[in-house]
Amino acid sequence: MNNEEVLKITDHTLLDQTATWEDIRQVVDDSIHYNAASACIPAAYVKQAAEYAAGRLPICTVIGFPNGYSTTAVKVFETKDAIANGAEEIDMVINIGFLKDKRYQEVEDEIRQIHEACNGKILKVIIETCLLTEEEKIKMCEIVTNAGAEYIKTSTGFSSAGATFDDVKLMRKHVGKDVKVKAAGGISSFADAEEFMRCGTDRLGTSRLVKIIKNTDTGSGY
Repeated sequence: MNNEEVLKITDHTLLDQTATWEDIRQVVDDSIHYNAASACIPAAYVKQAAEYAAGRLPICTVIGFPNGYSTTAVKVFETKDAIANGAEEIDMVINIGFLKDKRYQEVEDEIRQIHEACNGKILKVIIETCLLTEEEKIKMCEIVTNAGAEYIKTSTGFSSAGATFDDVKLMRKHVGKDVKVKAAGGISSFADAEEFMRCGTDRLGTSRLVKIIKNTDTGSGY
């Protein structure tokens, strides 16, 4: 596969706390130029970015990020607000403590409520694999499938580790046939990205791939 094929399934991501509008605008410009799947940015910039992109690029944002322990009502409000501001994709963080307490129905109900708040837009459920046991990862595949979300996602990129090939293989094995897999966190090269794709990921979340190809793109003067 070539780099362009990889970028087509990449959410070009900037979620740094210090990100300014100039930083966000550059991410949007680069995402459009290199035909990324979306630009994943903080919720505070969604409206401005969506207006700036003007339909040329889906805008993605994060909900309950990065810890996941906001109440369901807060996450639902965040989601509705983001959608109203022009977000087309939502990446939410589960309540990891509830999962570890085996409050499975509450975790599922929260995902279902947020999915409803998405109003037909794409929902990706971040389970933060580095903090979970294998049993918990498998359980979350079942929960995400039952809740009707479009994607299960490995990581926020803000915890102790990011995506691994083994986690993607595990998720692909146990998630429902209609649920896609997103790998995020620590994807630092096109070789890594291609291996994640071979393992079964449908979407990638990273800030590095566009930067790599931008630094080597001398033909357009971009």
